[in-house]
Amino acid sequence: MEETAHSESPYFAVDSSDPQLDRLPLKSTQVEVRVLGVIADVRIVQQYRNEGSRPLEARYVFPGSTRAAVYGMTVRLGERELRAQIREKQKAQADYQQAKSAGKTAALLEQQRENVFQMNVANILPGDVVDVELRYTELLLPEAGTYRFVFPTVVGPRYNGKPGSESHKAEPWVSTPYLPAGELARDSFSLQVDLQSPVPLSGIASPSHRIELQQSAPNLAQVRLGAQEAHGNNRDFVLDYQLSSERFESGVLLSRGAEENFFLALVAPPQQVRSEMLVPREYIFVVDISGSMHGFPLDTAKRLLQKLIGRLRPVDTFNVLLFSGSSTLLAPQSQAATPQNIEQALAMLDTQMGSGGTELLPALRQALATPSDAERARSFIVVTDGYVTVEREAFALVRNNLDKANLFAFGIGSSVNRLLIEGLARAGQGEPFVVLNAESADEQAERFRQMIDAPLLANPQVSFSGVEVYDVEPPQLPDLFAQRPLVVFGKWRGEAAGSMRVTGRSASGPYQVEVPIVPTEAQEENRALAYLWARHKVATLTDEETLGGDYSYSQAILDLGLKYSLLTAYTSFIAIDEQVRNPDPAQSSEVKQPLPLPQGVGNQSIGTFVPSTPEPSAWAMLLIAALGMGWLLRQRTRQLERQV
Repeated sequence: MEETAHSESPYFAVDSSDPQLDRLPLKSTQVEVRVLGVIADVRIVQQYRNEGSRPLEARYVFPGSTRAAVYGMTVRLGERELRAQIREKQKAQADYQQAKSAGKTAALLEQQRENVFQMNVANILPGDVVDVELRYTELLLPEAGTYRFVFPTVVGPRYNGKPGSESHKAEPWVSTPYLPAGELARDSFSLQVDLQSPVPLSGIASPSHRIELQQSAPNLAQVRLGAQEAHGNNRDFVLDYQLSSERFESGVLLSRGAEENFFLALVAPPQQVRSEMLVPREYIFVVDISGSMHGFPLDTAKRLLQKLIGRLRPVDTFNVLLFSGSSTLLAPQSQAATPQNIEQALAMLDTQMGSGGTELLPALRQALATPSDAERARSFIVVTDGYVTVEREAFALVRNNLDKANLFAFGIGSSVNRLLIEGLARAGQGEPFVVLNAESADEQAERFRQMIDAPLLANPQVSFSGVEVYDVEPPQLPDLFAQRPLVVFGKWRGEAAGSMRVTGRSASGPYQVEVPIVPTEAQEENRALAYLWARHKVATLTDEETLGGDYSYSQAILDLGLKYSLLTAYTSFIAIDEQVRNPDPAQSSEVKQPLPLPQGVGNQSIGTFVPSTPEPSAWAMLLIAALGMGWLLRQRTRQLERQV
């Protein structure tokens, strides 16, 4: 692969004519997942090999789960094993550069977003095989009785805004080479999931990949990627499964440590009760029609909108705002959900093909500024693949306007930016949805409709008795919309006894549930709770930092990362081989590992020398200008022929 001149935006990789340089040093990614109860422990091994004749430095941008607590990295170089250390981010960068300049093999893992990481491996010599192992843990929660494990495989191309605009950011990681649409990655991909449960497992299936399933016992199962999926790393891997128990059981998991004890409380939500007297609602649909949505994503979004808008009640009102580099509003103010208005909205959406940049912030501001009806409950529904770099600015904008409405976010596509989708919903006190394909559009639309019929639990409160708890996360529970349990993390002192009580207001009246705290023999094995608590605490502080628009919580986040050996925005993992292996490090070449475009995303998502694709109107003007120039050229040619 050979890089071309570009701005800090994604670009297409092209074949290289230099046979001495290995432009594809990442050869394979192996993923091993162990799910025990509600906690998943994930091991990833990235293998880098230099099959060229020149030393190189490899850079690889890859995604992670938005809920992942990355707690470990190990590098294997031949017979030597290097255990990475957690360092302050700038210190880790300086140590890496020093090792690189000294000719030492080194690996640096950095967090660019909560769900985007970058790996740099310096001084990979010809013939070297370098294995980089990453470890993370995350919590799995059921929705309507189904558990879902998601392993993201590729970072979608991010729209980085026009230089000088509020959407533009100087972030080098965005400048990533991509393979053309339809071209598969040349590195191999394998994944195995071991499921263990105290009760029988059922309904094990993947809506994203072909899998091979072996169930050795009712409560034990092993899932592998099918042989056809060796290059299936162009879309998120999704695995669904169910437990045979009738309903989710509330409970408290405990972990006793040498210095601190942690708990994780899961409380089953109340049963949904449909209200017979619903308040009239207003829905503002904010729909992404940018270049990355061209084709499959936009077609899926259209199907989703047909289900969402088509099922509005006659007493509801709605509006539709389509955005890319500019925005188009269906009407100056929301319209009644009559058959005629619904048909007009769907017809407007049906004319869109997907082109242009992704100016999310102006679209959100325009939607928030539309006139509202004080007699109606207002909801914003954002539909996008999330391929932007302004996540934090969008979260702050939504949180600063919570008095105007709540917000539900629908991510469309095989590899959506889940950080944006989940963060927008969290900031807007709504709920995130991910639509993987056209078939799941119907399912997610129905889930949304059932959810908004009646919130499950409003103003939930938690209290403890008989046990001393502190550092409880989250500090304030949001209203519960989805059919998933409430989650509370924290620390405890003394004896593990007593109970936790949750109160709130459900659709059928006051609600209360009490969960006993009972120590178990497994509490010594629940070491993941410390990482999960720290990860949730970091997320809370990051939200506060975003709202404040400053770095007032940076030291607290840094301290958490260093104390709990956790990858954060301010901490990085670094491993250095002290042996000088490259006598001429200045001759080493940097190689950016090209990524496949996510399945269903077309070439329109990537520009060449500009960060966005022209709007349809701009294309029309360019076409007219080109035709005019062609006509003038023909006229000039005829005049010259006559003169001859």
